[in-house]
Amino acid sequence: MSAQGVMVMGLPANRLAVPALVLLILAMMVLPLPTFMLDVLFTLNIALAMIVLLVSLNARRPLDFSVFPTVLLLTTLLRLSLNVASTRIILMQGHTGPDAAGKVIQSFGNFLVGGNISVGFVVFLILVIINFVVITKGAGRIAEVAARFTLDSMPGKQLAVDADLNAGFINEGEARARRGEIGREADFYGAMDGASKFVRGDAIAGMIILVVNLIGGISVGLLQHDLGIGEALGRYALLTVGDGLVTQIPALIISTAAGIVVSRASSEQDLSREFSSQIFGRPQTLYVAATVLGALGVIPGTPHVAFLTIAAVLGALGYALMRRQRVTAFDVVPLDSNEAETTAPADVTWGDIPPVDVLALEVGYRLIPLVDRNQGGVALNKITEARRRFATDMGLVVPLIRVRDNLDLKPSTYRITLKGVDVAHGEIPAGQVLAVDMGDVLGRMEGVPGADPLAGLPAVWIDSARVEEAELRGFVVLEPAELIARHVEAVFRQHAPELLGRTEVQQLLDTLAHTHPGLVEDVTPRHLPLTSVQAVLQQLIAENVSIRDTRTLFETLAARAPKTQVIEDLVETVRAALGRSIVDRLFEGSGTLHVIGLAAETETRLLNEMGDEGEALLSPATLDALNDAAERAAAEQAAAGYPPVLLTSPGLRAILSRLLRRNLPRLSVIAYAEVPADKIVQVSTELAMEVPE
Repeated sequence: MSAQGVMVMGLPANRLAVPALVLLILAMMVLPLPTFMLDVLFTLNIALAMIVLLVSLNARRPLDFSVFPTVLLLTTLLRLSLNVASTRIILMQGHTGPDAAGKVIQSFGNFLVGGNISVGFVVFLILVIINFVVITKGAGRIAEVAARFTLDSMPGKQLAVDADLNAGFINEGEARARRGEIGREADFYGAMDGASKFVRGDAIAGMIILVVNLIGGISVGLLQHDLGIGEALGRYALLTVGDGLVTQIPALIISTAAGIVVSRASSEQDLSREFSSQIFGRPQTLYVAATVLGALGVIPGTPHVAFLTIAAVLGALGYALMRRQRVTAFDVVPLDSNEAETTAPADVTWGDIPPVDVLALEVGYRLIPLVDRNQGGVALNKITEARRRFATDMGLVVPLIRVRDNLDLKPSTYRITLKGVDVAHGEIPAGQVLAVDMGDVLGRMEGVPGADPLAGLPAVWIDSARVEEAELRGFVVLEPAELIARHVEAVFRQHAPELLGRTEVQQLLDTLAHTHPGLVEDVTPRHLPLTSVQAVLQQLIAENVSIRDTRTLFETLAARAPKTQVIEDLVETVRAALGRSIVDRLFEGSGTLHVIGLAAETETRLLNEMGDEGEALLSPATLDALNDAAERAAAEQAAAGYPPVLLTSPGLRAILSRLLRRNLPRLSVIAYAEVPADKIVQVSTELAMEVPE
């Protein structure tokens, strides 16, 4: 058969199956059906109910049968349409005999209840009571409670997914899949809560249809076909009972399947295996049951055969189960197990050590809404924006940040850990925001003093109701979620070199290899080991140099590495190659570079005192004088409105950068070789030491 054979009007045949089924069901309510077709459809209804029951029994979790609410609607609609079609035939042809509505209804009316109308009505009523009062009501209650608890637990589940995503345990695709599954689970239980009303309505409709068929059939027989009251009652009542039974039995099966689905917990096994393992999994339970039944079986007047037979079966089953457990235990215990303690705990392995998160954010329970997207929290989005901004700026992708709640923290506090160590923490007073003084505010605002964690600017805590007032005065207001994100950004900017591990370096090399494969091979492993490349990149990051221009960086390393592998020399060479980028970042594209110059006497003193050993020979007095002079020069430079940049000779640049970085992290030290030729250098401030004699 060609591919077109399974296409109807451009659509696959399987996509037309459900619409066609719905249209046929609706047509059955309007169009008269022959009795043969009615027999086929009744049989199909019973078969469909059995299939639904078996699928529900073999589903390991409710979402494995997520289409069940729709199936419940369609099967209910099918039964009701069959009731309408059979009612039409019973009323029109019921006077002709017991097979007027088909062989299926006749067999249910004669064989199942022996042709006894009273028994048939009683059996039908019992089935309706079981379906309506017991199964349907219980399944509906379970679905209602499950829907409520599922909706209540959604924020926690979504937060767990976000935490795993930020920690790197899952990728974005897996996170989307898990979020989708959580949403489908909530939709499923919500749909089941409503779909259970279909079954209840079907049971009520069955009772009404029974009464209508009985009264209408007798009336038709008496008034239109001149039947006696006894004859009309015998014919139409038997057909009505058969019709009721043939539809109520599949309805009972479908209701049972609905109860199984909504009461089913997620598991790795189907219901049959769980049932056998949990109910008949302990031989002691079977022994106790066998003993009780055996004791009852010997009491005079009780059915000895039934009690003793079942007691013997349970005892034999318990013995067989205990013997199988002993064999299994013997197979897995080593030969010298008698010398070991049977209750000894499992030995500790390397896999038992929990991994340490590179970066983690822990919050108290009052701050959970700030980091939970389902509760409107935007902190995670702002942290992601900060990571993207830092990657664009510095060329380094910060590892995913794990976010979790910590009940050991105060409710309104948070802390940020780096490789398991607390490196920053803060507290957000309830109902307050942080107003940051940008230097051009109008007046002061009363409140608890604070500081912007990222920029270090002074700030004050104010009530959230005073936000508009603070903004009118020129303050920049930071909401709690934004404040947390800025604190996290401050941490990974400050500790960026520690975040550049071998894994991150290898990922950078793999990315560069896609566009410049030969360039990577020329650097590592041909001339430099991966650890040396990592050290160069860490040193650049530590001095706030962007490594985004990887092509220039590795081309420089490829040219310099064959001559030297000293990390300091490689760093200085790379800095010179990246000089235009470094200067542009520091001076924001200005053509004139206003810098701090090193006084000639200071430079000479430093070179003479260090000699060939470097900064290790500098005296404490010289170090104190150098730091004091650098602080004064940086303050003067800032007062003049220029960036704090110290320009020095290449021989002193790396040394001064290391010495001054701890006390003046915002002071940048550049060498003459890094200044592009088209830039004008103007020394606006001089750094001169005053060393006491």
